[in-house]
Amino acid sequence: MVAPPDNDVLFARALRHSHRGSPALLGVSVGVREGEILGVVGPRGSGKTTLLRCLSGQLVPDQGEVWFNSGPVHTLSAAARDQLRRERFGWVGSEPQLLPELTAWENAALPLLMRGVRSRAARAKAQEWLDRLDIGAAARKHPGALLQSERQRIAVARALVSVPAVVFADDPAAPLHRSDRAQVLRTLTSAARSHGMTVVLAGTDPDTAGYADRTLSLRDGRPDTASPVRDRETPDPAPANA
Repeated sequence: MVAPPDNDVLFARALRHSHRGSPALLGVSVGVREGEILGVVGPRGSGKTTLLRCLSGQLVPDQGEVWFNSGPVHTLSAAARDQLRRERFGWVGSEPQLLPELTAWENAALPLLMRGVRSRAARAKAQEWLDRLDIGAAARKHPGALLQSERQRIAVARALVSVPAVVFADDPAAPLHRSDRAQVLRTLTSAARSHGMTVVLAGTDPDTAGYADRTLSLRDGRPDTASPVRDRETPDPAPANA
């Protein structure tokens, strides 16, 4: 194995993975710098979720390497990868996956409570993030009493509450209306920037790219050569008739 570049907090080399014989990733390599927001865009079935799951240690790729802070993730045991996810990573998907028996604040505070943070401190931190996402008034309610958009905001709060090194956001705004999508993505990305968190943000909506520092386009498990990785600062080419 060759160690990744020193300035990449996350690095993947030549990832290949299949689900029940169906290829999901076909040789994807990517690096993510500390504090960067990388957008991963593409249609459904392009390999976005599989890439995020490999980068976060949920999946071990069939081939290729994944590194976090210059340490290999793909060679860790399942227990070590679980610990890495608990202590250093946050995750939010397109479904909130809240525990129905817990209140909103308890769901949001769960990563802190699992680390042994005292209930009062965990609740205060969870309330801070719930307020930031305009769902603080529902802190004592259970998920079953809330709208889908409200549940999704709680899931975002849960992903951010421990200020993880990396947040993996797999189409987190998919179930929301356009105005709610914009608010959730703005809050997620602005909070990440203000706290120095790295974000890998996947989405099918082209607007996702507008919240990222760089974008990687995937199609059929491969980088889309027609849409290479681009920096947000790089201006779009002028129209031919400009």
